[in-house]
Amino acid sequence: MLIGPYRIDPPVVLAPMAGVTDKPFRQLCKRLGAGLAVSEMTSADARLWGTAKSLRRMDHVGEPEPVSVQIAGHDPALLAAAARHNVEHGADLIDINMGCPAKKVCNVWAGSALLQDEPRVARILDAVVRAVAVPVTLKIRTGWDRAHRNALAIARIAEDAGVAALAVHGRTRADRYEGEAEYATIAAVKAAVRIPVIANGDIDSPEKARAVLAATGADAVMIGRAAQGRPWIFRQVAHFLASGERLPEPSPHEIRDILLGHLEALYAFHGEHQGLRIARKHLGWYARDRPENAAFRIVANAAASGQEQWRLTRDYFDALAAGVSLARPAA
Repeated sequence: MLIGPYRIDPPVVLAPMAGVTDKPFRQLCKRLGAGLAVSEMTSADARLWGTAKSLRRMDHVGEPEPVSVQIAGHDPALLAAAARHNVEHGADLIDINMGCPAKKVCNVWAGSALLQDEPRVARILDAVVRAVAVPVTLKIRTGWDRAHRNALAIARIAEDAGVAALAVHGRTRADRYEGEAEYATIAAVKAAVRIPVIANGDIDSPEKARAVLAATGADAVMIGRAAQGRPWIFRQVAHFLASGERLPEPSPHEIRDILLGHLEALYAFHGEHQGLRIARKHLGWYARDRPENAAFRIVANAAASGQEQWRLTRDYFDALAAGVSLARPAA
């Protein structure tokens, strides 16, 4: 799949997720097979750009290209300025958020709330595309609610404005993350436009990725929640799409090494105190659906320092690999 001059290969994309897709996680997913990783959304409000959080979100030093930065807002001029600002700070692609269903985002007429105002969508896309020389992409849902599905209209507006690629989460804003994704709607969008379309929603296995590509005709798949705690899903999907063969699940030793590297990156990027806190949710996700889930959550939450958290994680997975009972965490 081509987005402007950038070939996205493999055609498997990490979805932007607030509070999740920071630079350490994006870099990890890229190393483990993601063809593209989109940043968590950054505000179009210039008053926030100098905060520590925003400065970290705009730190792309060392990231392999293309660097994709998602921006959110409702004012065309402010979004255009945000696009220019992020390009100046290393963005190779600008992604516009019209898919977030969160109340605090929609209440300020951003994210998926914009789907209710097609003329405003057109003004925003035209302003941002004109503002920057890099490709602009767009992420949407199928509509505001099931009575107002307008993904096809939005897709045509995007194509006419010069948007380079479109990601579609196969749910309305009202559906949030409930119910099954509407792959038929994504297929209709793909049939209606010539720009690349990325299918998003409920893709949680290599087999599901292949089935969604077949059902929608999309150019790529986008994976969000299924990558939380399983960043190796990208290489599994990529390998399966290329060969039809399933890679084995990573061993406890490999998971340990992935985790320890991720922890070190979090401490280095966010500082030990904040990195320790952020790491807890990632450690919890790694243990999700595992028999030792309850015991590992104790490990994730017990550590008072980065060094202790790193050591407990190492010892825990060493014990798991050795077949030691994990009713209580390794000390």
